[in-house]
Amino acid sequence: MVPVSSQDNPTPADVFRAAAGDSQVTEVFVAACSHAREVALLATVDSLLQWDEQTMLPAAAGDFRAEQAAAMAALVHARRTDKAHGERLQQLAESELATSGSPAVRATIRLFHEDFKKQSRVPGRLVEALARTAIEAQQAWSRGLAEADWNLLAPYLESMFALKRELAGCQRPDLDPYDALLDDYEPGADSRSIQERFARLRAAIVPLVQACGAASTRPSDAVLRGDFPLSAQQEFVKMIAAAIGFDFHRGRLDTTVHPFCSTLGPHDCRLTTRWDEHFLPTALFSVLHEAGHGLYEQGLSADWFGLPPGEAASLGIHESQSRLWENLVGRSASFWEWCFPAASAAFPTALAEASPSDLAAAVLTVQPSFIRVEADEVTYNLHVMLRFDLERAVIKGELSVADLPGAWDERFAADFGQRPPTPAQGVMQDIHWPAGLIGYFPTYTLGNLFSAQIMAAAETSLADLPAQIGRGEFRPLLDWLRQEVHATGRTLTSDQLVTQVSGEAVNERYLIESLYRRYGPVHGLSDKPPAS
Repeated sequence: MVPVSSQDNPTPADVFRAAAGDSQVTEVFVAACSHAREVALLATVDSLLQWDEQTMLPAAAGDFRAEQAAAMAALVHARRTDKAHGERLQQLAESELATSGSPAVRATIRLFHEDFKKQSRVPGRLVEALARTAIEAQQAWSRGLAEADWNLLAPYLESMFALKRELAGCQRPDLDPYDALLDDYEPGADSRSIQERFARLRAAIVPLVQACGAASTRPSDAVLRGDFPLSAQQEFVKMIAAAIGFDFHRGRLDTTVHPFCSTLGPHDCRLTTRWDEHFLPTALFSVLHEAGHGLYEQGLSADWFGLPPGEAASLGIHESQSRLWENLVGRSASFWEWCFPAASAAFPTALAEASPSDLAAAVLTVQPSFIRVEADEVTYNLHVMLRFDLERAVIKGELSVADLPGAWDERFAADFGQRPPTPAQGVMQDIHWPAGLIGYFPTYTLGNLFSAQIMAAAETSLADLPAQIGRGEFRPLLDWLRQEVHATGRTLTSDQLVTQVSGEAVNERYLIESLYRRYGPVHGLSDKPPAS
């Protein structure tokens, strides 16, 4: 038996010193990192319970799972807010290392300290209540969605919104309650600036939606509707995910009601999707989207797992990665040049008369949809804006949970010209509110903004990018994203990261120009937005 050296089996201290790349790292810093890693280990157990709840849990097991989730949340919170850990972090915040350490070390100390202060303001009983209610509400949502019965979900949403309002007041009493919740997903953002950004985007998008709807030349998505057997779809979308770089040795794909990506460890990233045997885009674009999340997770530093340099910058940046692969790659003509032979082999009957250009045009159809996750790229942001406005109104006390269905239907009719036929196709369709993800929705549109600007920078750096995609060579783009986006972890804010990558402050122009350039011509319209 060969003895194992310390180099072959490094201690956490060895790992943190090497990852920090800083000879001045102190024992206090290593101890703080070790504690944070322990918290991350516990948190991934909690994440495993949540993944299982949405994929495998028997219907009768929901109540006990809620108790398990509450117990785990309490345990994680207790370790996260441990008094000795807080004293260590205070030492670090006042140490020379906080100002003279490497960028990763300085950011780690700052974010450790900020996170600790924020979490320490939250009582353990509230953490338990949130975890328990999230499981109960998601179980009620699943039943209510199947029956299109709002009344099955409404009482749980009342509880969830009340708890999140209380959480906002605890975590960040200095902020507007909605901004305090937004801070969990998009640190540094505020609802006023998001409102202003959304208003500028809306002013450019609505005319494009209207022009596409009235166009005499319109692509049809009929080629994407037909018989697409489940087993063939499963093989096809897994092939696509692997081709763009998702490592199935460190991940898997499962079925769920509402698609998501969950990371349970540095080498355990789980994608989920739902299927429609008569409409190929449901699973295809869902998997491209979730695989985009997965590529980001698999690109983060394993050595820093659970610590700021090994975490995502924000949910907006996370969504930028998923939306980039889903839309800017997956809806490109180059992608369908490469993908067409595999698609026609997988679905020989449904695609017997199709061509690459037919499919490339079909995925650019602009047609209002009741369901956000199935919406076309042009109308998608209107779905997000609706949710942002409604959840913000509820948190601020301007709208009651009981009035949400009516407010939803009125706003949807104003934006899309029709009312959802049932709550399942309207106010109940998303899992976010039952899960307590209030403040998450705006990150989808922020992700679209970021992705367009990041992709423009990638196209400048990788001059042959469209041709590479057309040949199925996705590695150059993935490697570029690994270096420019993934490698920074959570050491920069979203705006700082996008500015660093693109050389320009975040600007709606990139998304607006991208939408007109790609959707205008296939609808017989200009490829440029109207002059403002």
